[in-house]
Amino acid sequence: MSATEYGVFLPNASGGWLISESAPYPPASYDYNRRVAVLGEQIGLDFVMAMAKWRGFGGTTDHWGETLESVTMMAGIAEATSRVKIWATIHANMQNPAFAAKVFATLQQVSGGRAGMNIVNGSYIDEFEQMGIWDPDMTHAERYRMTEEWTRLVLRLWTEDSVTEEGEFFTLRDCQSRPHPTPLPELISAGRSESGRAFQARYADGAFLAAESLQEMAAYSRDVHERAASQGRTVRTYSMLTVVLGETDAAAAERAASYAAGIDRAALANMRRSWGWDAQRALSWATDAEGEEAFQTPYVTGSPATVVERIRELVTGAELDGLMLIFPDYLEDMPLFGETVLPALRTTPDGSASS
Repeated sequence: MSATEYGVFLPNASGGWLISESAPYPPASYDYNRRVAVLGEQIGLDFVMAMAKWRGFGGTTDHWGETLESVTMMAGIAEATSRVKIWATIHANMQNPAFAAKVFATLQQVSGGRAGMNIVNGSYIDEFEQMGIWDPDMTHAERYRMTEEWTRLVLRLWTEDSVTEEGEFFTLRDCQSRPHPTPLPELISAGRSESGRAFQARYADGAFLAAESLQEMAAYSRDVHERAASQGRTVRTYSMLTVVLGETDAAAAERAASYAAGIDRAALANMRRSWGWDAQRALSWATDAEGEEAFQTPYVTGSPATVVERIRELVTGAELDGLMLIFPDYLEDMPLFGETVLPALRTTPDGSASS
């Protein structure tokens, strides 16, 4: 079995991943994200990833009100690093496959072969309505058919000298995109639906999964692994996790409670509404939401020893190949994680190196 991979989800949108008035507020600045990425490489992480986001959610924190474009930022970070994988995000519903193929072929050269393309197809309505490109009549199944056609065309453009195809969603005529990237960028995809997992198994090198329980996550991970294997492919499965460290378990729990106490309910409501919820339903949900909803992902709290134990339980229990990590205060938390947690995760409980 290959070693578990650990990476960091860069905070290229203001506020990072905690929707809270009382949490640290990472700025949407290249300098900050570059420092986080370089630090991630220094402490021994395997990859850095940035999302694509085009509109924030307001509220008292103006959550994600300022953002940096993913691919452009990651090209700079590729120059600032030498080892970590560079995973940038692009919207299939927003960018033509010929544009995407060229952009990531360029990023592959800039990064020296470390590039990955995280393919998303749009889930927050507001950011695309503002551009006039949201199709409210497109079903979930149609959105994945579009994404599959888009991905197939990108792969053809990366490997063929000329591509002509009149598809359901895109038309290319003697379309050329050279030089071809060598090696091909890794393809990354997040999703948990039947359509999402089928897409991951067919095309992705890395699949990000979310679930309501450890058992459900393990079932999704097994499903993607088995689907891929039936097609002669290998896909690595990942999930996201926020890490709240403290000198003691009590200190870490106190940190998490303080962030939960500052939950920005207006931003939460706007986020749900942008997902497609009715405005009144979104407001009612946010009004009653527990403070832990300030965390956008599952999270663990504790001393370094406790965090090591909980991460091991998660990776093993959910049958994952890796985790993408989020930190409340990246520049303060990551050095401690790199000193006390990551080395332990790189070894088995009996002290031998993991493989």
